[in-house]
Amino acid sequence: MGPAKCHHTLRMWTGKYVRSPLARALLVNMVSESESGSEIQEWYRCSPDLLGDEMKPLFVQSVMDADTQAFLRKSEEKSGWMFTQLYHSFFSTVFSPIMSRTSINGFLGRGSMFVFSADQFRRLLGIGPDWKTDRLLDLGAGDGGVTNVMGSHFREIYATEVSSPMKWHLQRKNYKLLGIDEWQKTGFQYDIISCLNLLDRLDEPLELLRDMKQSLVPKTGRIILAAVVPFQPYVEIGGRWVRPKNHLKIKGKTWEEQVTNLSSEVFSKVGLEVEAVTRLPYLCEGDMYKDYYLLNDAVFVLRAQE
Repeated sequence: MGPAKCHHTLRMWTGKYVRSPLARALLVNMVSESESGSEIQEWYRCSPDLLGDEMKPLFVQSVMDADTQAFLRKSEEKSGWMFTQLYHSFFSTVFSPIMSRTSINGFLGRGSMFVFSADQFRRLLGIGPDWKTDRLLDLGAGDGGVTNVMGSHFREIYATEVSSPMKWHLQRKNYKLLGIDEWQKTGFQYDIISCLNLLDRLDEPLELLRDMKQSLVPKTGRIILAAVVPFQPYVEIGGRWVRPKNHLKIKGKTWEEQVTNLSSEVFSKVGLEVEAVTRLPYLCEGDMYKDYYLLNDAVFVLRAQE
């Protein structure tokens, strides 16, 4: 749902709007089923006093819930399917020189992502289970797993994705696919735009933020944006990891400091303000070595400044 989040065939872990944690091998933290309760609490920990006076009242405390536990149990179960994992490993080894990791995962039906549960999504937006509106746009939707978490609240669901196998998953779920340079030019606007773990994988992140702002329904439109913290932007070009053309340098060493800096130095520059923020684990299905993979996310609700 990242992940997070499109890959071009013949490129390894690259492209516009990529949100898969598996594309972040240098940053990923491996975790296992032996995680203790106190360690799991760290996934959600924040010291609001360190956020500053403006951000402190906007923080929403999240906790481990039933949907997150179900995803972890499913990941642990699939990790134990030895013959399946061996086949996946063989397939990946054979095709990785000519196919993106996202496309490989699409073919194999693996690498699903978990950014937030339906309840966490609603609490962050401040909506109830029966809340309904018109249009959702999910940028870099992958296999649509995260899109599906949000989908029940929308009459129309749009998504962008470049990987052909992932497109097939999205079409099978009846989502309306738009090109990565098309969604801003449809002639209509979106009630919610989700941008989940993409900002640190783009050459022009500020351009994306401006495009999203312009594409929102006036006054009521919102962006739900997840960013991996610590924020370490890089893009892959010709097999090399390089810094983006527009390199966002986020100050601060702690989660709280970087979240505050993202708000004041990045979002405000393009006319966006934070309405709510929470800390969540960004989870991805594992493999034969680990049950699942984990990154730390800051998930924001953004609105256009009046």
